[in-house]
Amino acid sequence: MTSIRPIASGFQKGESVVLARGTYQGTRGVFLHLNDDPNWADIQESGGSICSHPVAWLDRSATTAAL
Repeated sequence: MTSIRPIASGFQKGESVVLARGTYQGTRGVFLHLNDDPNWADIQESGGSICSHPVAWLDRSATTAAL
């Protein structure tokens, strides 16, 4: 069953993140903001692309993402 309740992200704009799960696991980036659907967030990936990913896939990065 799928939940429609928003996931509490706890991420702050500019925080280094990594995709810990999902298709692009290991991708590093910088958290930008939650989308209209608060279960999805935009991150700026290390190559400069801005992409949306499920918040549930994000984790805090131990290192600073270089953009």
